[in-house]
This record gives sequence, structure tokens and C-alpha cells, in this order.
Amino acid sequence: MGAYVIRRLVWLPVILLIVSFFTFTLARFGPGDPISVAAGQIRDPEILAQIREDRGLDGSVIEQYGRWLRAAVQGDFGESFQQRGFSVSEIIFPRMWVSAQLGLISLVLVFGLGIPLGLLAARANGTWIDPLIISTLLFLQAIPILVIIPPLLWLFAVQFDLLPVGGWDGIFEIWWIGGIIAVPIPDPHLYIPLVAFSLPGFAGVARLMRITALEVLNEDYIRTARAKGLPESQIAINHVLPNSLLPIVTVVGFALASIIEGAFFVETLLGIPGIGRFIFEAVGSRDYDVILATTVIFSAVFVVMNLLVELTYGFIDPRVRVGASR
Repeated sequence: MGAYVIRRLVWLPVILLIVSFFTFTLARFGPGDPISVAAGQIRDPEILAQIREDRGLDGSVIEQYGRWLRAAVQGDFGESFQQRGFSVSEIIFPRMWVSAQLGLISLVLVFGLGIPLGLLAARANGTWIDPLIISTLLFLQAIPILVIIPPLLWLFAVQFDLLPVGGWDGIFEIWWIGGIIAVPIPDPHLYIPLVAFSLPGFAGVARLMRITALEVLNEDYIRTARAKGLPESQIAINHVLPNSLLPIVTVVGFALASIIEGAFFVETLLGIPGIGRFIFEAVGSRDYDVILATTVIFSAVFVVMNLLVELTYGFIDPRVRVGASR
């Protein structure tokens, strides 16, 4: 297993090198000129040439990529064309952290409720409970985010004045009891974006869990457990759930890799300073260094999460660990 992990880690820089080179090349040959964007209204050829040299964009694409790569290895992704005077790292990492906080809480909520609902639907297969659960979740999944958010804002922010209409102040706020005891509670800005993030995801997790659990319920060891007189709750927790987790682990890994990507519609409609909204603005303003840096970071996170998923397979199912060793 250790040799397998080493082989995968060796491939990580190769994959990032390929992704970064093609992204860099597409950005340089794509529509628009980053120097024109950086220069604004300036059209003096000498000034444009000086800006091009200062930005490291003179010479061939290979030379430009080599200079960018040497700086990127040291953690320098360049300076933003959109927000002058700020490095790319100063801009994107705080925004990624905002998107990651909201995405992680939404992920915990989706899987924390979706897995039990899917397991319940599998156990109630053939009764009215099964189609009720799945059809309800599919209905919620079918509602677009652009349709979900306005009624939530109208009801909870305008009519009842219970929640703010937008913004972001973090996950928790502190309430003081008697000026002595600090109690962290969820920040009011969290609820509406959390609902908008989470509602479409329950159906996919619950349906996947239901399908996997139904396959496990037909296995011989489940019939043996029932023949021994074990209660259904114990069979579901000790036998069905652990043997149904492999597909769920895959989905969890990919979902973890995507939490830093943010969500454009939610962040735009609710005024959340996340990375999803900013990337869309960066594409529109041709902020190439931001696009390149986020692409490389997202690719690295995706590859690492994929490796962690495969390692988790080995802990859940020993057969996977044995196969990897071979």
C-alpha cells in the first residue's frame, strides 16, 4: 500500500505541470490581451512593452511559462490584473476560506441527513415511505437556486425580519452570558445560504445510499443475521451501513474537493465574498493570473482528495488494500 501511495504522489507534480501548462497556454492565446487589461486606457507602445516586461509576459510562451512556474513553486502566483497592487494569493485564499466554510457545513448537513434517509428508504422498500422520501428529495433537487433564494429572503428577512438579507460574518458569533461565559452560536448570515447550498444535494446522496443498501440487503450474510434473530436496527448499523459506504466515500471525496470552488449564484445573490463569484468576475475581466492560480489549486486539491478516497477504500474494505499491494 505504501508503494502505491508513493507512485500516486510522484504523479501529482506531473499532473499539475500538464494542467498548468495547458491553462497558461490557453490564457495567452485566448481572446483579449492581459497587458491591455493591466494598462487600462494607456495605449503607448513603449509603456505597454514596459508593462509586458514587468509582468514577465515578454518572449515566447515557453519562456513566459518558465518564469511563471519558477515563481509559482515559491508561492508567488503573480499580481491580479483586476485588483492592482494585490497579489493573487492575497485575494484568492481568503475567498476560498469563505467558500470552504460554507461548503463544508453544507457537506456535513447533506451527508448527515442524506445517508440516514437513504438507509431508511431502503429498509422501507415496498412501502409508501420509500417513494415518499425519494420523491420529496427529488422535488427539492429540481428547484433551481435562483428560485429558492428569493422566497427565503422575502419570508425570513423581509416579512419576519429574522435573518439578514445577505453578507457574511463567519460561521459563528459569540453570545456572552452575564459578560463571563462565551457561547458560540451559528451566525444569522449562515442560514439562508446553507439552505440554498444543501437542498439540491440530499436527493443524490439518499438515492445512492438507497441503491447500495438494497444490494447489500440481498446478500447472504444479511439473511444469516436475520436468521440469528438480530434486530433490524442492529443489522442496519452493523452490517448494511458499513458495506454500503464505498460509493458514498467516493462522493464525499469529490464533494470535499469542490467545497473551495464556491457557488456563483448563491454568493452573488447573497453578497458572500466567496471564490465562486470572484472567479466569474476574473473570467469576465480576463484576470489571467487569478484564473491560472485557481485552476492549479483546484486541480491539486482534486488529485489529493482522489488519493485520500482510494486510501479510505483500503480501510473500509480490506480487499481493496490487498489489491493495491499486489
